[in-house]
Amino acid sequence: MNPVTTGIVGTVGVFFLLFLGMPIALALMLIGFLGIWYLASFHAALPVVARTIYEVSSNYSYIVIPLFLIMGSFASVSGLIEDLYKAFDKWLRRLPGGLAAATIAACAGFSAVSGSSVATAAAMSGIAYPEMRKYNYSPKLATGTIAGGGTLGFLIPPSIGFVVFGMLTEQSVGKLLIAGILPGVFLAAAFVIQVVLQVKHNPNLAPINPAPVSWREKLLALKNVWEILLVFLVVMGGIYLGWFTPSEAGAAGAALLFFFTLLKKRLTLKNLYTALQDAVRVSAMVLFLIAGATVYTYFLGLSTIPMQLVGWVAGLAVSRYLILMAILFVYLFLGCFIDAVSMMVLTLPVVFPLILQLGFDPIAFGVICVLMMDAGLITPPMGLNLFTIAGTAKDVSMEEIYMGALPFVIPILVVVAVVATFPEVALFLPRMMLGR
Repeated sequence: MNPVTTGIVGTVGVFFLLFLGMPIALALMLIGFLGIWYLASFHAALPVVARTIYEVSSNYSYIVIPLFLIMGSFASVSGLIEDLYKAFDKWLRRLPGGLAAATIAACAGFSAVSGSSVATAAAMSGIAYPEMRKYNYSPKLATGTIAGGGTLGFLIPPSIGFVVFGMLTEQSVGKLLIAGILPGVFLAAAFVIQVVLQVKHNPNLAPINPAPVSWREKLLALKNVWEILLVFLVVMGGIYLGWFTPSEAGAAGAALLFFFTLLKKRLTLKNLYTALQDAVRVSAMVLFLIAGATVYTYFLGLSTIPMQLVGWVAGLAVSRYLILMAILFVYLFLGCFIDAVSMMVLTLPVVFPLILQLGFDPIAFGVICVLMMDAGLITPPMGLNLFTIAGTAKDVSMEEIYMGALPFVIPILVVVAVVATFPEVALFLPRMMLGR
């Protein structure tokens, strides 16, 4: 077989192994190894696998992943997320669907110190869902709001999504993190608008909470927000001012939240062990995925598929936006079956060179890519956020959770369209803060 045919057979082989149930990291690494062996030699393939696993596991920059995860764990343990929810409830409860709007605002706040969508959804489902059900909110709206709001954890920095994208594409993680701020704010606002429109259309979804809140109570509630605001400013401000690298910023944020947890007397040996265990487990999974993707990328490079594809697409007499739409449709489809990080690992070796050839800004595309991963987190049947919420909302069927979450895909696609049409939405802050 010629190299291109070998590459196509290898790619089909990856999907076949996934269909059989093999973990995606192992599938990518196995096919990459066999492909390099076939196109070069066994003696060339074996060192690639060994060297890649070592380099990925020993790369200092990758320590940012467990640090961002630990930040989210400490924020949840310390009770900051509960305080945040109560504060936004006092400010937003008089809106149509006010508790749902407060849930989204709290998700956005928690995302600023978490980095994980699943962690955001898990933390909020334990706090917000019982509260919304207490006021007779529709189970569909309650679970859908938490699922949608949870996706902000993958977009608003510190975001594991941007860290993985930066590592796979060799783009600046600092610029990517800062680029996610404005789109993250816009998406949170779009989610709130979505809730308000749904409730206005069907008031039975969310009865208005009649309890009035004085301005004094609203202002006093803001004292519960300062810790999260401080951590966000330290992490992102440190990167902006050049005081920290992303890894050092993650360490500073984790240390600050550890201090807050101690101050509130919420830290126990069990909580500390759970936080560290979760960070190690998720980090090992992500790093092994990156190692598998790297080996697979070497194989694709030998097959010349990325170069051939770039050359073929460059010769098409169609708008580059039409090609981008096709890529986004593939992401939307894959998001129904594959988790967000795996989707990045599987597609970026082929998609990213094409995006560069088409002239799209790599940082803006990083934001678009993460947004599409967000959509995958709440699309059935395999949306991780949906299963996370199902573990808490035991009185709601999976069908209701699916139906509640689907409307929140619309705001995500709207923000994707805005960023694709006006890249400055994503690029303004990185250019202003860090330069290009």
